[in-house]
Amino acid sequence: MTENITIPVISLVLLLFSVNGYDRKASAGEARSGRDPGGTILAIGNSLTAGYGVADREAYPARLQEKLHAAGYPYQVINAGISGETSAGALYRINRLLSLKPDMVIFETGANDGLQSISTERVEQNINEVVRILKQQGVLVVLAGMRMFPSFDRQYNTAFVKIYPDVARKQEVILIPFFLQGVAGDSRLNQGDGIHPTAEGYRIITENLYPYVIQAIEELKRRRAEQ
Repeated sequence: MTENITIPVISLVLLLFSVNGYDRKASAGEARSGRDPGGTILAIGNSLTAGYGVADREAYPARLQEKLHAAGYPYQVINAGISGETSAGALYRINRLLSLKPDMVIFETGANDGLQSISTERVEQNINEVVRILKQQGVLVVLAGMRMFPSFDRQYNTAFVKIYPDVARKQEVILIPFFLQGVAGDSRLNQGDGIHPTAEGYRIITENLYPYVIQAIEELKRRRAEQ
């Protein structure tokens, strides 16, 4: 998660063209009729979202889109992960990412902050501000919780883990308790660095995330029906 390589995961020109053509008024009408009109889910995060070390199709955003489509949910999932990014980096680029007009954001960040021992107060401020900006623009947020290695300073770990439920409670957003649940620490599901998931690890992550995304989709449908 500390690489300085930026992985090119999206083509902004093509995505802006397709996403900006999304007709929100028509979508509201379809939602009232009971049909899910779909929309755009933006996956923001670091190398864990970008899919460092695996093929694009094996990272969780591509797997999630495939799973949603198979279940009849016509959502486009855009991978906006950048290797090495911290919570401050996510905050820096959030307004530019909003130009993609997402309906939902899955927000995963903080691991690189922890590895650099950035103060938990600063990390929480950054995450809270990103979520606040997204909500202000009407974007539904799913926040992914993160933990540090057990070998890290116990006091830092305790404060770090609390960041995510605290932000979720304050901002009233959906919380995934731990993004790497069932994958972290398992050598069979991680690459040689012991940090980044393998293709099989991402399959498990996708399965874990799916119920929370469906919960968010149901909330989107409710909002549209009320418009």
